[in-house]
Amino acid sequence: MKQSIFSHKFSPDAGILQLMDDLGRYAGQPGIKMLGGGNPSHIPAVQGYFRQRMLRILDSERDFENLISNYSGPAGPSQFIEALASFLNTRYGWPVSAENIVLTNGSQTAFFYLFNMFSGPFADGTFKKILLPLAPEYIGYEDCGLYPDIFISHKPEIKLLDGRLFKYHVDFSRLEITSEIGALCVSRPTNPTGNVLTAAEMDQLSTLAQEHDIPFIIDNAYGLPFPSIIFTGEKPPMWEPHMIMCMSLSKLGLPGTRTGIIIAAKSVAQKLEAMNAVISLAPGGFGGAMALEAVRNGEIARLSEDVIRPHYEAKAWQAVEWLRAALEGIDFYIHKPEGAIFVWAWFKGLPITSQELYNRLKARDVLVIPGQHFFPGLKGDWPHKYECIRLSYAMDPEAVESGIKIIGEEVKKAYAEYEARNLKYEIRDTK
Repeated sequence: MKQSIFSHKFSPDAGILQLMDDLGRYAGQPGIKMLGGGNPSHIPAVQGYFRQRMLRILDSERDFENLISNYSGPAGPSQFIEALASFLNTRYGWPVSAENIVLTNGSQTAFFYLFNMFSGPFADGTFKKILLPLAPEYIGYEDCGLYPDIFISHKPEIKLLDGRLFKYHVDFSRLEITSEIGALCVSRPTNPTGNVLTAAEMDQLSTLAQEHDIPFIIDNAYGLPFPSIIFTGEKPPMWEPHMIMCMSLSKLGLPGTRTGIIIAAKSVAQKLEAMNAVISLAPGGFGGAMALEAVRNGEIARLSEDVIRPHYEAKAWQAVEWLRAALEGIDFYIHKPEGAIFVWAWFKGLPITSQELYNRLKARDVLVIPGQHFFPGLKGDWPHKYECIRLSYAMDPEAVESGIKIIGEEVKKAYAEYEARNLKYEIRDTK
């Protein structure tokens, strides 16, 4: 009997299944320090803006009836797509039209489409893979492929910085684009680390993609021009036809609308539109309706640059200070927070795995994400994978601070236990 490809697809890693179950089961429970999820902050100015937008929709019989009573086209609601194309074209000079834009039911759906479009078995007998130039990378990529083993990734260069900080860089000496590579993909800012690939790194990757005639997929869920959770002073990039820019309304403050945005060459956009039509008939229109006015009048840029970015930047550096205080006395590093809504902590020589640390923290009502799950496609073992954790600083400050204190206690306890065991063995061996 022929084995179905779905036997792989719906048998993801048991550790990831446990994480998903924990995040769902503990969400909203009193006393839980939920530092593991990806929910954005509830920013009053942002929520107030969208509350007023909702009221205007409800007050307009035409807008309300259209929202709840009509399907959008398979690419998404046309008014929003046309407004977004105009916004990107006139404000940032992106050479796009409505034909370049397709909405999906969340970014995860977008990556499911794209990874399976450019990887797996092809009619000519080849099997293509997605190259992730730098690991760690987003945990959500891991099980997006309908076929196993569709990712190739590489260890980064690690640069130590002052103040117990460090930064990952793409190690171009390891990067080889063979005929089996169907696409390049990076997230920027990177989930889980908050790393922002430099403009030089992005240019070099873009050039490599062009030279090998493959698409350059950019996961821009936290990036520019919105929601602009990027702290390095970068300007919005210029979109080019070989790029596939994946954006989202989630970190703008609308995760419940499940709105992913793909900007791609027309030939790619047409295929994505057809996939929408087959898989979901049409993407939901709620997110587009909520963000329509903000895109039309440019308010989306003001909210992103003047409200959302400073909110997260302040919270990021506050979390770094809390970690420095909680971890004083041990060998630790924190990835320089350059964007996104996470802190990536590295406990050098951690004597237990990040999964074991996760279990100990969960027992004390603190949820984080073990670092070992953020290395899709990385071959061979690497101790660094098991020495890191990702924690969100987007939640209530009291919960973040108290959760970080518990993290410090448990990490110090793990080192102390290791040292006590070694001392016991030394005493025994000298007898």
